[in-house]
Amino acid sequence: GRFYDFYPPGSSDRGGNKVFLEEVPMFGYTGNRILHVDLTQGKSSIQTFDEAFARKYLGGNGFAARILYDGLKVGIDPFSPENLVVFAVGPVTDTPFPSTSRAYAATKSPLNGLFFDSTFGGRFAITQKRTGFEAIVISGKAKEPVYLRVDENGAQLKPAAAVWGKATKEAVEALQAVEGEDADVVAIGPAGENLVRYACLTHFWRGREGVGGRGGVGAVLGSKNVKAIVVKGSRKTEVADAQGLKELVESRKEPMEKGTAGLKNFGTPALVNMINTLGGLGVRNLQEEHSPRAPEIGGEKLKELYFDRNDTCFACPIACGKTMRLPAEKGGLRWKMPEYETLFSLGSMMENWDPASLLYLNSLCDQLGMDTISMGVTLSFAFECFEKGLLTEKETGGKTLRFGDSALIAELIQDTSKRRGFGSLLAEGSYRLAEKVGRGSQDLLYCFKKVEVAGHSARALKGMSVGYATGTRGGSHHDARPTLQYMGEFDRTKPERQAFFAVKTQNFTAMNDSLTQCRFASERGYGGMINDNYTKMINSVTGWNLPLAEVEKTGERIYNLERAFNCREGIRRHDDTIPSRTLNQPIPAGPSKGMYTPLTEFETMLNEYYQLRGWDENGIPTTAKLKDLGLDEIGRDLIVTG
Repeated sequence: GRFYDFYPPGSSDRGGNKVFLEEVPMFGYTGNRILHVDLTQGKSSIQTFDEAFARKYLGGNGFAARILYDGLKVGIDPFSPENLVVFAVGPVTDTPFPSTSRAYAATKSPLNGLFFDSTFGGRFAITQKRTGFEAIVISGKAKEPVYLRVDENGAQLKPAAAVWGKATKEAVEALQAVEGEDADVVAIGPAGENLVRYACLTHFWRGREGVGGRGGVGAVLGSKNVKAIVVKGSRKTEVADAQGLKELVESRKEPMEKGTAGLKNFGTPALVNMINTLGGLGVRNLQEEHSPRAPEIGGEKLKELYFDRNDTCFACPIACGKTMRLPAEKGGLRWKMPEYETLFSLGSMMENWDPASLLYLNSLCDQLGMDTISMGVTLSFAFECFEKGLLTEKETGGKTLRFGDSALIAELIQDTSKRRGFGSLLAEGSYRLAEKVGRGSQDLLYCFKKVEVAGHSARALKGMSVGYATGTRGGSHHDARPTLQYMGEFDRTKPERQAFFAVKTQNFTAMNDSLTQCRFASERGYGGMINDNYTKMINSVTGWNLPLAEVEKTGERIYNLERAFNCREGIRRHDDTIPSRTLNQPIPAGPSKGMYTPLTEFETMLNEYYQLRGWDENGIPTTAKLKDLGLDEIGRDLIVTG
């Protein structure tokens, strides 16, 4: 099987990394194999990689970024059969390190046509690792709905007509009944089938639901007629230094327990009251950033009212997941506690302070397979447009959009998943909706690179303004991480050192997401920037004996690779910007009253960021920087594309 003209098995990739046909045992990897599945041809092939490739990109996010860079032509439509979806795991997956069951799925996003990866917990990554395929690469388009079954011997495409159209939980349970309890399944919902641009992936394990929420990976799978991926395997991951690994885990046990206590008690909803007290909780499409009603939907209140049990991903001591159960008079729904981001997007942003409705809306998005962040932020944008007369009942199909109307929110979520009526516009995301509405509505948008913002304020946290603006994923909080801003390690009120914050946390995320340890464990237990803990982690698993400087360079290399992908698609300095509300409107009230990021201040931070990165004035990584990172051939690409 030959998949890419310039990257056939048995030769070298464009970076000079040898690609062997035979398997070579390596610590930290159950097999040096990448599985390619061509849906159009109904064929698969196996590609192998060597240790040099593994050292450069680690796994997970790093593998996915390199595969997408090499495998995609510039300018392709994300919904074309040419697009790829990559599922990748890392060297610490399925090792004795705790909290290493994160799965990574990456593609060219239908929201903005740029690199995007999405991550989810549960057990899927563990079982993928046990298949012996460090990455699964899906290309083409099936003629009919299928699901992809992967085991140690390769891939099978199976008919999915029986589960096409089904909600995610029903589809996963139906496929697990066929494939066995030892199989793990990730599926799309009706929203993915209908190409909602922010459709997500959903996985269930022991009642614990994992959602690959952002970027529209579910929509890309839907465009390929793929309902689900099923993995089964039994290979073991060998580590180089079991004693050193054990000692590192023991040394980090106390800081991890202390740092994650709030998550264990209340899950991510513990952030609602903390962020509201700080003055950075988005309300009414970020017209405000504080509300006295926020405690009504905080983690403490949710646990008091509806707590049923703690849930955890495979081999994770944190147990940040919580199952809620509504009383019979409220419908009796039993579902996962909404994450903080959902309480932000469908709660405070919509002025919806009803915790029971939020549990229902969360379950609705999960079952239909939609990112709650993009859904909620798109709705809040539409509601403010209606409030200001920029949208009317003519465009909304006779619906009166009023903040706080939870029944209407539920109706619009259903309409969006079906692309029915006004829901068809909502399914495009807020950026495209603003293009349709016009009339100055763009000033009300809260997007970065066409991706709806997460619940961490770019006004109340100075570092997040430059972090979001330069993030490869746009409005995602999974590039520059807000954790160190909340912990006070950077002064959130001042522009000084914020460019440094963005660079260091972006590099950390790129490295950590390639190892594939959960960020909650890594940031709170091992440190939110690259340090010797990660050097010890990598070396105890792989036996490579890498110095700290090389681990730092690995994170930098992977982030620059993502940026190069985006620059090749046309991203330049003018795209590294922040929304009008952050630039021009101070927070009107609350603890962070008066905070915003004026243009001159932002430009100063951006210039400093580019200098720290070694990028030119247009935000393109320089040839010298890419050469230093061992990405010489990518530097030549960017010269050609301009």
